[in-house]
Amino acid sequence: MQTKIKASGDEADAESGLVVERRFTSAGQDPFESFDWIDMDVEIRNPDGSMADSIEGVKLPSGFTGVPGKVCAQKYLRKAGVPKHLRSVPEDGIPIWLQRSEPDHEQLQSMNADERMGGETDGRQLFRRLAGTWTYWGWKYGYFASEADARAYFDEMCYLIASQRSAPNSPQWFNTGLHWAYGIEGPPQGHSFVDPETGEVGLSTSAYEHPQPHACFIQSVSDSLVGGTDSIMGLWNREALLFKYGSGTGSNFSNIRGAGEPLSGGGTSSGLLSFLKIGDRAAGAIKSGGTTRRAAKMVTLDLDHPDIEEYIDWKPSEEEKVSALVIGSSILQKHADSIMGSIWSFEDDEGRFSQKTNLDLRKAMVRAINDSVPQAHIQRILDLAEQGWKGLEFETLDTDWQGEAYATVSGQNSNNSVRVPNSFMDAVKSGGEWNLYFRTEREAAAEAGRDPVPCKTMDAGALWDRVAYTAWACADPGVQFDTTINEWHTCPEAGKINGSNPCSEYMFLDDTACNLASINLLHYYDLDTHKFHIEDFRHSVRLWTTTLEISVLMAQFPSESIARGSYDYRTLGLGYCNIGSLLMHMGIPYDDERAYAICGAITSIMCGESYATSAEMASILGPFPDYERNADDMLRVMRNHRRAAYDAPTPEYEGLTVPPMGINSKKCPKDLLDAARSCWDRALMEGEEHGFRNAQTTVIAPTGTIGLVMGADTTGVEPQFSLVQYKTLAGGGSLRIINHGVPNALSRLGYSESDSISIEEYIMGTKRLSGCPSLPLGRLKDAGFDEGMLASIEGKLADVFDLRSAFASSILGEEFCIEKLGMSKSQVDDPFFDTLGFIGLTSQAIDAANDHIFGYNTIEGAPGLKDEHLAVFDCATPCGKYGKRSIAWDAHVKMMAAAQPFISGAISKTINMPSDASIEDVREAYNLSHATMNKACAVYRDGSKLSQPLMSQLVDSMELEEDEEEAVVEKMVEEAVSALPLPEPIAVPVAKVLVENYIASRRTLPDRKRGANIKARVGGHSVRLITGEYEDGKLGEIFLLTSKEGAAWRALLSQFAIAVSIGLQHGVPIDAFVKSFTFTKFEPSGIIEGGSGRVKMSSSIIDWVFRELAIEYAGRDDLAHVPLEEEDLDPFSISRPEVTEQGLARSQGERREVQMTLEAAVGPIIDVETKTRQAAKERGFTGDICDDCGGSQMVRNGTCLKCNECGSTTGCS
Repeated sequence: MQTKIKASGDEADAESGLVVERRFTSAGQDPFESFDWIDMDVEIRNPDGSMADSIEGVKLPSGFTGVPGKVCAQKYLRKAGVPKHLRSVPEDGIPIWLQRSEPDHEQLQSMNADERMGGETDGRQLFRRLAGTWTYWGWKYGYFASEADARAYFDEMCYLIASQRSAPNSPQWFNTGLHWAYGIEGPPQGHSFVDPETGEVGLSTSAYEHPQPHACFIQSVSDSLVGGTDSIMGLWNREALLFKYGSGTGSNFSNIRGAGEPLSGGGTSSGLLSFLKIGDRAAGAIKSGGTTRRAAKMVTLDLDHPDIEEYIDWKPSEEEKVSALVIGSSILQKHADSIMGSIWSFEDDEGRFSQKTNLDLRKAMVRAINDSVPQAHIQRILDLAEQGWKGLEFETLDTDWQGEAYATVSGQNSNNSVRVPNSFMDAVKSGGEWNLYFRTEREAAAEAGRDPVPCKTMDAGALWDRVAYTAWACADPGVQFDTTINEWHTCPEAGKINGSNPCSEYMFLDDTACNLASINLLHYYDLDTHKFHIEDFRHSVRLWTTTLEISVLMAQFPSESIARGSYDYRTLGLGYCNIGSLLMHMGIPYDDERAYAICGAITSIMCGESYATSAEMASILGPFPDYERNADDMLRVMRNHRRAAYDAPTPEYEGLTVPPMGINSKKCPKDLLDAARSCWDRALMEGEEHGFRNAQTTVIAPTGTIGLVMGADTTGVEPQFSLVQYKTLAGGGSLRIINHGVPNALSRLGYSESDSISIEEYIMGTKRLSGCPSLPLGRLKDAGFDEGMLASIEGKLADVFDLRSAFASSILGEEFCIEKLGMSKSQVDDPFFDTLGFIGLTSQAIDAANDHIFGYNTIEGAPGLKDEHLAVFDCATPCGKYGKRSIAWDAHVKMMAAAQPFISGAISKTINMPSDASIEDVREAYNLSHATMNKACAVYRDGSKLSQPLMSQLVDSMELEEDEEEAVVEKMVEEAVSALPLPEPIAVPVAKVLVENYIASRRTLPDRKRGANIKARVGGHSVRLITGEYEDGKLGEIFLLTSKEGAAWRALLSQFAIAVSIGLQHGVPIDAFVKSFTFTKFEPSGIIEGGSGRVKMSSSIIDWVFRELAIEYAGRDDLAHVPLEEEDLDPFSISRPEVTEQGLARSQGERREVQMTLEAAVGPIIDVETKTRQAAKERGFTGDICDDCGGSQMVRNGTCLKCNECGSTTGCS
C-alpha cells in the first residue's frame, strides 16, 4: 500500500479511502477487451463544405459508428502535440501503472522533426487520458482505500466512457490529461488554482498541469465602471477569457444603477442597457474572432430594477429593428433603381435631372418619399446620377441569424432572464402593484434602517403580461423563481443565490464554477426483462460523483475569486440524458402520471446516491470548508429532498413556500420507489454524521455534444423530437432510420411482429419502387428507365430523404438525363429540378408515391394502431408534414416538476409550444412552473424567431400581383374622380368606366388553360411554340423553345415570348403583333418542317411564329402557304399541352418538354438555403443552420440548440 498525500484538513487515517466495487470490469483484464473496435476515417469540413482536415484510421468501439464517432474524433481527439515516444515520470507514492508521462526526447531526436509529434487516433488513448488523470489525482490526495481500489476505479471509468453509458462535459475532453498523459506544456494563461495541501490560492505556471474541466460559471459584477476585476469592464474581460476556451458564464446585473440615478462625481447614470449593449457586442466580437460558435452567456435582472421594462423590451425591440432593416434595404434598392431608371431613360440630356421636364423622375421621387425614403438619401442618388452614375447597389439584408441585419442590432449574444420573487407572484394573483427602486435609494435605506422609497409603482399584472409577450415574441426572457431557488439553497449563510450559468441549470453563489457529467439512462434499461438496472445506475452515480469531486481538486480557474469559491463549496453537476427515449421504450407516454413518477424516482436515486457518496467522502476527507456555518440549512434541504421521495404532506416541509411534486407511489414501479427512498435515508444519515464534501451535486444540463457522443436520442428531461432519425455514417452520407423506441414500444404494448412491421412501414415507407400504386414501373420504363437504372435508384433510396431526390440528375447521371429523358444541360445542373414532373407525373402522384416509399414520418393513421397508444409516440413537435399531435406544453412543465425536488441546482429545459400558442399560454406556462416549484423555465414558441422560415407562403404570389394591380387601378380611379368636373357620386361610376375601358389592365389567365403545342424546324433549327388560351379561346400567352446553340439566344427568345404574353394579357390585339412581326428577316430562316403543316417557308423564326398564331387565332388564312383542306395533321401523334405546377407540359412518345408559364416565370425565387431550411423543418428539425458545419439538423437542446451532424451546441456543455 502506497502512502498518499492527504488534503488540507484531512484527519483520516492514511490507509482510509473509498472502496470501489467492480460491476463492469474484472481485475487483471483490460477494460477495453469487451468491445468490438472499428476503424473509421473522419472528415472535418468548414461551413461552406470545404475540407478543413481529415483523420484517417480512427479506432473506436463499434457503438461509436456514425455521428458519435464523428463527433468524438472531430471534437475530442487531440489533433496535435502528442509525442510519438513517451516515458514515465517516477514519483514517490505513485504506482508505476499510474505514473504520468512526458516526451522521450532521446527517441524523438532519432526521428525526422516533422514526424515527432502527432495526434490521438485511438479511443483508448482518449479514454485512458481522462480516467488516468482522475485516478492519478484521486490517488495522490487520498480518495482510494487501496491501490486495488484505484485500479478498479480506473477500469470502471474507462468502461463507462467507452460503453457510452456516461460522459463528462466538453472541457474535460478538451483539457483533462494532456499534461498527465503526454507531458504537454504551455505558457500560463492567467488561471488560478488552490493547492490541495495548503488550501492557498496560487497562479498556474503551466497551461495544462492543472486542467480546466469546468463548463459553467457564475460571475459577480459591481456597480463600478472600471477599477477592478469585479467592475463592469472587468467582467467583459473575464467573460472573454471564458468564451475563448469554450465555457459559458452568467451574471446578475441588478447592482448596476438604472438610467437617471445620481453618480458620485455628479451627473446621472446612462442606465443598465447601455452597458449590456457593450457586453453584448464584446461577446459577438469574440464569437466572430475566435470561433463561429455563439457566445454562451446569461444576463439576469431582478424585477424591481428601475430599468426592468427597457430590459424586458430589449430583445423584441431589437428584432423589430431587424425587420426594419430588411424592409428598408429592399425599399431603398427599389426606389434607387426607379429614380436612376427614370433619369437615364429620359431622352433629353438637358432636362433629365429636372423634375419639371422629367415627370417620371418626379413620380419616382414622390413614390420614394411616400415610402419614407429620407429626402437626403434621395438627393444623394440624384447627385451621384449627375456625376454619371448609372445605378446603385445596396446590401439587401435578410433575417438570417448569421446575417448582417442581426449582427447590426444588440441583445443577440445572450440568454436573458428575470428573477421573480414570490412577493411579485402574490401581487400578480391579488391584482396588486409592484415597486421599482433606484439602486442608490435601496442602499441608502438599508444604511438608515428604513424602507426604500420606490422610483416607480406599476401594475404587477401588466408587468407579468409584458414578460409573457416578449417571451412569446422572441423566446426571451426566461424566468427564474428567486424565492424557490433560495429556499433550496444549501449555503444561505454564505450569501444569496443571484444568478445562473447560460443554460440555467447551475444556480449557486457568485464567483463559483461547476463541472458536468451525464449518464445515459437507456443503457440501464433491460429491453428483455423491461427492468431498470438500479444497482448499476447507483454504482455509476457513485463513480461519477467521485470523478467530479476529484476534478474540483485538480482544476484551475480563470480568476482567484472563482478558484476560491469553487474550492470552498466544491459544487458538482451530475445529471442524466435520454429519459424521453427511455419512456418510449417502456411504452409509456411522456405526458402521463407514470412517466412523472418514473422520472422523479430515477432523479431521486441519482441525487440521493450522489449526496450519500459526498457524505462518504466527507467521512474520509472532511466536508467542504464552509460546511459548519451552513450545516443546519444544508441538512434542512436534505430532509426536504427525502420528504419529496416519500411524497410527504405539505405541512411537513421545512421553510418552503411552494411545496414540491413528490413521487406518486401508486404510479411508480416498486423497485424504483424503494431505491428512491432508501438512497435518501442513507444520504441523510451519513450527512448528519459526517457532513457533505460538496454543497451541490446534481443538475440537469442540456449536454448536447456529449449526448451525441453517447448516442443519446434526447438530452436531460426532453422528450423525443422525431419518430424518424437521421444518422451520419462514418464513411460519409446519412442514414434514415426509425427511432429505436418505436419497435420496442410496439412490442411492449403487445403488437405482433407483422403488425409492428406494417406500422413501421407506414412511418418509414417501403423503401422500394416496386408495388407503389402511384408510380407504376411500366410508366417509368416507358419514359426510358431500364431495369438496371431502376435497380440503381432503388439502391440509393436509403441515401436520400424523398422521392424527387432519388430521381435527381446527380443520381441518374448527366448522360442518361440528356440522352434518354431529353433534359437540357441547365435542367441537369439544377439540383432542385423535378425529373419526375418532367417525365409527366403529376405532383399528386409524386406525393402519393413519396408517402408510400418514404413513409408519412408520423404514426398518426398507421394501420392497426390503437388510438389509446398514440400518446406513447407523441414528440416535442408534430412529426412530418402530416403529423398533428405533439406533447402539450403543460407536460413539459410537469416533467420538470417531477425531477426538480431531487436536483441540487435546476433543469435546463425548454417548454416547447406550437406556433399558434397565445401570449396567455406563455403566461400560464410561467404560472404553472411557479406553482409546481420549478426553479426556472424558458419558453420557445415555434416560429418566434425571425430567422426561422415559414413552412408555406402566407399569401399566394399571384394574389400579391393581382392585389398590386387592383391598388393601381383604385388609385387611377381616385385621380380620375378628382379631375372630373362632376359631383363625386356621379363622377365615381364615370371614372371607373373610363379607367377600366380605356386604360390597359391585365386580364388574368385561368389556372387551367387550353392551347396548342407546335414543333417545327426552321432552317434546320428546332423550335417549339406553345400557346395558352382564355376560356373564350382568345390567345393569352405564348412560349418559345429552340435548340439553337447559345444560352443568350434561348434566353432572349424566351424573354421575347414573355413580353408578347404580357402585351396579350393587357389587351394588345393579336393583329397588332402579327402586323409588326410577320415578314421580319434574320437567321435561321428557310424551309419549315413540321409545325401546323400550313406554313412551308419563313423569313425568320419570328415570322413563322406569328404566321402560325395569325392562322390559329386571327383567321389569317392569307398568311398560310397550304390551304386548309390540304393540311396533313395527325391529331393523335402529339399530346395536347397539360397544365402542371411546373408549367405547360407536352409529351410525344417517351419525350416530354415543359415550358414555364407566365405565372411561374414571375413567381418568387426561393434560394437554396431557404429550401434547405424548409426541408429541415419538414424532417422535424428547427430550420436553423449550424454555425460550425453548415448542417441543417439542429434540434432544441435545453435552452439552446445542438447540431446532430457535428455535435456543436450554442450552449456550454
